[in-house]
Amino acid sequence: MLLERFYDDALAQASYLVGCQATGEAFVLDPNRDVDPYLEAAAREGMRIVGVSETHIHADYLSGARELARRTGATLYLSGDGDDPEWAYRYAAEDGATLVHDGDTLEVGRLRLRVLHTPGHTPEHICFELTDGAASNEPMGVFTGDFVFVGDVGRPDLLETAAGVAGTMELGARALWRSLERFRALPDYLQLWPGHGAGSACGKALGAVPQTTLGYEKRVNWAFACAGEDDFVRAVLEGQPEPPRYFAVMKRLNRDGPPLLGAAAPPPLLPVEALDEVLAGEGLVVDLRPRGEFERGHVPGTLSIPWNRSFTTWAGWLLPYDRPIHLLAAEERHVDGAVRALRMIGLDDVAGVFDAGALTLREARQGLRTAPVVDAAEAERARRQGAALLLDVRAASEWREGHVPGARHIHLGRLQDRLNELPRDERIIVHCRSGARSAIAQSLLLARGFERVENLEGGYLAWLRAGLPVERTEHTAGEGAPVT
Repeated sequence: MLLERFYDDALAQASYLVGCQATGEAFVLDPNRDVDPYLEAAAREGMRIVGVSETHIHADYLSGARELARRTGATLYLSGDGDDPEWAYRYAAEDGATLVHDGDTLEVGRLRLRVLHTPGHTPEHICFELTDGAASNEPMGVFTGDFVFVGDVGRPDLLETAAGVAGTMELGARALWRSLERFRALPDYLQLWPGHGAGSACGKALGAVPQTTLGYEKRVNWAFACAGEDDFVRAVLEGQPEPPRYFAVMKRLNRDGPPLLGAAAPPPLLPVEALDEVLAGEGLVVDLRPRGEFERGHVPGTLSIPWNRSFTTWAGWLLPYDRPIHLLAAEERHVDGAVRALRMIGLDDVAGVFDAGALTLREARQGLRTAPVVDAAEAERARRQGAALLLDVRAASEWREGHVPGARHIHLGRLQDRLNELPRDERIIVHCRSGARSAIAQSLLLARGFERVENLEGGYLAWLRAGLPVERTEHTAGEGAPVT
């Protein structure tokens, strides 16, 4: 048997290829939209992909199951379980997919994959129990998708908090409890291969270890330690991170049929003279350079989202799906990475690229703008004198743990929807934990016409190191809402 794990750091997402070496047949589970790595792995191992599936309708990335099945001619298997017809696969018949149900078994050479319906994270969620028939008739492990993670379980609130289906989060939590109770009865020795790792917004506190065992999770996973259903429901719904805005789009596209990507052409390189025309029209220009370079000089109207591990998250929060996107970068590899990351969440309309090296020409002709920073002492002086509004763009959970007295709280992902709450004629000092998220917020405010915006260098951590005053809040009006 062959088992290969693929991991996307930006999405904190795992997918798997499992194959029978005796017959050369392989099965791919939870592929993302970049299907080339699965094709390359199968070719390298001399295997033919005969089956493709996914554990559920994903919210955090665009599925590659449809694309991979089309590219290989493999059978596409999709969950036919679930009690919510609104969240059943709508493209299954069009693509000739086979719907699978609890207890069904798929044969891949001598391998057997038994379907386990495990609702809770989503109504249709399924897991796949793997048996290597060449070695034993006993199962060896379970691909758990977004059901059981290392140290955590999948959040049951996304249909409500991300997709807007009211009244579903408690129902999902209770379904998740019942799935866990059923899962608890399986043998402790089973290996568990989850669909996400640390950093994913599909749970609260996912571990970074790539796999675990059911017996270990029974001992250490908080979900298995809950005293009863009501205790579990309260715990699993408390403190979940804010779901990025793009999650709602992913749920809809993955349900209705992810657009096929094929061999997409790279975006064209555009002359620096076209920048002003793009910014004056409907286009957006995203500056991929490190925030220090953006601070020292940027084109007015551009948005800073540096190319790093957080790029996908903030692009998904802040970039629209109905307008062309342009990228500005100093390195070609950053452009390639950003284009791929955007396509992973369905932001396909990357209309062009600007070379940051050409900004010297633009600076000589029309000038660049700086993004000023202040230290904690200056921010405190301005706060005490009432000379600036301090804007905290961290998550609500961070705010509750401690914040600057008198600061306004608006989560970065919600900021562009709440600009009318901010004074345009006052000085604004933006901060987050370290200064990275607030630099993005600063660029957004500057691009939207706010003139006096500064970033707190070092963020809230610098504030704490300076021994400046802090307030704590026990309750919140809601994730991303103003907190008092």
